[in-house]
Amino acid sequence: MDLQEKLNQKGLRMTRPRRVVLSILEAASVPLSAGTIYQKALERKERIGLVTVYRTLELLDEFGMVRRAHSQDECHGYLLASPGHHHNLVCHTCMKTVEFPGSEDLSGIVQRVQRQTGYQVNDHLLELYGLCPSCQES
Repeated sequence: MDLQEKLNQKGLRMTRPRRVVLSILEAASVPLSAGTIYQKALERKERIGLVTVYRTLELLDEFGMVRRAHSQDECHGYLLASPGHHHNLVCHTCMKTVEFPGSEDLSGIVQRVQRQTGYQVNDHLLELYGLCPSCQES
């Protein structure tokens, strides 16, 4: 289901600012922060507010259409998400991020963590870091 359909189900519209944010994310190969998305919109001469970018990212996250990517030195950025459960593989040199399927059964690890900590785990985020093929050649 695309964003337009999800918005329609919630009685929301596909606004120009939402299109701008999506367009910027579609062109990205690295995670982008809300501030970076805002700056790229300004470079495109788009009139969009930073608060609107945050709200759009929140909405896209709610619909499962973006995923957050964390880095070792930054809070997080956003990338468009593929359907299904995926994890991130991040190049620690150029920050290029790719998805890999999250089909492995992590229930054993989750159960052990719950027993050891008393937490009830309801979600997880797995990111692996390394060097992409291009950075390995450099």
